[in-house]
Amino acid sequence: GQKLERFGKTVLARPEPQAMWPPSAPGKWTPDATFQPAGEDETRGRWDRPMPDFAVGLGKVTMVCRTGQNWHVGLFPEQKPHWDAVLGAVSDLPQPEVLNLFGYTGAASLLLAAHGARVTHVDASRKAIAWGKECQAASGLNDAAIRWMCDDAQKFVAREVRRGRTYHAILLDPPKFGRGPKNETWSIFEDLPLLMADLAHLVSRETRIVILTAYAIRASALAVGRTLSAAFADRGGHVEAGELALSDAHGRLLPTSMYAEWRP
Repeated sequence: GQKLERFGKTVLARPEPQAMWPPSAPGKWTPDATFQPAGEDETRGRWDRPMPDFAVGLGKVTMVCRTGQNWHVGLFPEQKPHWDAVLGAVSDLPQPEVLNLFGYTGAASLLLAAHGARVTHVDASRKAIAWGKECQAASGLNDAAIRWMCDDAQKFVAREVRRGRTYHAILLDPPKFGRGPKNETWSIFEDLPLLMADLAHLVSRETRIVILTAYAIRASALAVGRTLSAAFADRGGHVEAGELALSDAHGRLLPTSMYAEWRP
């Protein structure tokens, strides 16, 4: 029910429902801080001690991480394979257009912009957008081509469809439940199929890759893959579905989320 993680020099213990086996070395756990959950929702609770902000380097990018009112620290390291996949898919383009929906604090947006992409970053949380801009400044990327959009993802995508916009790469990492900046509601089971239907119109012959990630939902990777392939049925290409996992020093895997990836 817990995971011990090192972010740079900072070691944290956080709840992890997917870890259903005994800890490998519980007596040796010496975290700098531990998140203590309150109730059944593991994201609610408190940290057992105050922690200063800490930086994590990702190549050209510096992410400012912090402990706050929930267990998230501003970075999901297991997403790195997705960042690498997008970078590889658009590496031959001089200035690829990338859409990052539900972009949170912007690790993917900053990495892609640092490598020359023009990124449209969309998130409904003003706090997350401000945090992303803080990471942008810490990375020395103030001149990078990023549009920070505090907006409801569905409304933004619908407007982009009407504008006739397309992108070379699209990332989306929707939550299970959420609210937009104007109190719009989001439920992944009800709203994701509608969003994917619109999103398919932002795909053109020049689009190289689309990646959908899903966390903490009662579904399988097959269901996530089927959702993507059904929405993109008229676009051809192929869809791969699977799981993301973190690996420890001994190669043992901790599953974190499901994903589906479309390529032409």
